[in-house]
Amino acid sequence: MAKPRPLLTNFTYSTTCLNDSVKFVITDDITTIDSVKWYFVSPPVVAEDSSDLIEGAYHIYAAPGTYTVTLKAYRAGVEDITTQTITIVARQNANLGPDLTLCENGTTVITAPAIPGAEYTWYYLEDTVSTGTVNTFTVTEMATYHVAINGCREIDSVNIFYSPIPDFDLGPDRTLCTDELMTLDATAQNATYTWSTGETTPTILTTGVTQTYTVTAHVAGCGDFSDQVTITFTGTPYPFNLGPDTLLCPGESVILNALRPEGTRYQWNTGATTPQINVASNGDYSVFVTINGICDVLDTIGVRYSRLRPIDLGNDTTLCNGDFLVLTADFGTGNYLWQDGSDQATYHVDSSGYYHVRVQIGRCVEMDTIRVDFQDSLQVTLGMDSVLCVGETLTLTPRGAGMNYKWQDSSSVASFTVTQPGVYAIVAENVCNRATDSVNVWYQNCDCQLFFPTGFTPNGDGVNDLFRPKYRCQITQYKLSIYNRWGDFIFFTTDPGVAWNGKHNGEPASLGTYVWVVEYIDELNAKYYRKSGAVTLIR
Repeated sequence: MAKPRPLLTNFTYSTTCLNDSVKFVITDDITTIDSVKWYFVSPPVVAEDSSDLIEGAYHIYAAPGTYTVTLKAYRAGVEDITTQTITIVARQNANLGPDLTLCENGTTVITAPAIPGAEYTWYYLEDTVSTGTVNTFTVTEMATYHVAINGCREIDSVNIFYSPIPDFDLGPDRTLCTDELMTLDATAQNATYTWSTGETTPTILTTGVTQTYTVTAHVAGCGDFSDQVTITFTGTPYPFNLGPDTLLCPGESVILNALRPEGTRYQWNTGATTPQINVASNGDYSVFVTINGICDVLDTIGVRYSRLRPIDLGNDTTLCNGDFLVLTADFGTGNYLWQDGSDQATYHVDSSGYYHVRVQIGRCVEMDTIRVDFQDSLQVTLGMDSVLCVGETLTLTPRGAGMNYKWQDSSSVASFTVTQPGVYAIVAENVCNRATDSVNVWYQNCDCQLFFPTGFTPNGDGVNDLFRPKYRCQITQYKLSIYNRWGDFIFFTTDPGVAWNGKHNGEPASLGTYVWVVEYIDELNAKYYRKSGAVTLIR
């Protein structure tokens, strides 16, 4: 029993603002609707008060007030009528205040104009977060906030930003060897800086003079944060260098060696206290080395990994002829080498084969290979409908079916032997399409039958050397065709007296089974016959 058609056609509207374009949207299944008629004002005064658009119906209300909107929807000639009221209001020109930056985990309250009985809908990130009669909203997340009053969205908005609580640390007091340089870092987000040296940058470089360094970071929304450190210079200069920054290939690691004969203590920024560390990730690595227990020297080295990553051209795939595939190994600036010598970052594939690429960036190399095959659309055929004599069989061999097919009984045999009248069908599939074919086979009592041997031995001994029919009636329009098991054409004649001698193109045919198809007309009874079968060639 069919589901009853709804008596109403539901719809929504986008805004209630005066002089805005109000969009009306049908929320039911519009595929069942033949036509509609909208009346945005009841009764309509001018032509613009109505519309016949199923989708994209708009109206601009030029005066505030409550209006009745009528929708007439027609399905199969039957009219449904739905009405809703819409209250159009003017914007209140709300001012939500200036954009604010708050400290991490802080809150603030934004306020809209207080209007008795009004409904307020607050938005951020285009999502509705609150609806009610309260004209204030407590902010706890970084976003852009809007408000709609009585369904009319105000133009003004306010952006709320957050500053994380800073976590800078100038480190412990240190004694450096004479002429050492050290960077002091007070970097914080949304901050301005004042150093005791008068500098205003996030980082400064020590001057080589013993002194106490103080920094105050003013973080927007959070206030002031300070730290200080005393750097003392003593001892004699000591040359120390970890070496140049290094670039590694994916999966590689490097040993950083700070060992010095005069070194008595080692302190890495990783927490390690050994002279050497093994590095296997991106980063800047620094170490303080205490020389003869008197003063520290330090150095920093950058370890970076090549942007080259393992290349993946994808899984082996099969496409249809006429399609194409774009292989990409794009890592930007680098050296690319495809199997045919192409040096581009991408490769256009439109034929079957193996495709491989070698990518080199610096000393880093990656390679990958993919197999792509193309297939034709299937056009399967089982031949023509057939009439057999009672007791005969017919072997159906599909042509153009590819490797994936099923017969009407769900079997997947290479050929199907017919012994009963009926409809015989095959369904073949590949990545390109699905193809089907069927034949009708009838049986009748035959007055004119041709008999073929099931095997013959063309070895020249005079016994069973030829393949041809035996019959006892007058036949005409005779055609005999022979195919190998792959469907290749082997032999054809229109003369029943001409036999196949087991050769193809003058050479002995391969041993095995061959399919024959014969057509002829019983001249006396004017009956058409088509038969097929198999014969085995034996030496």
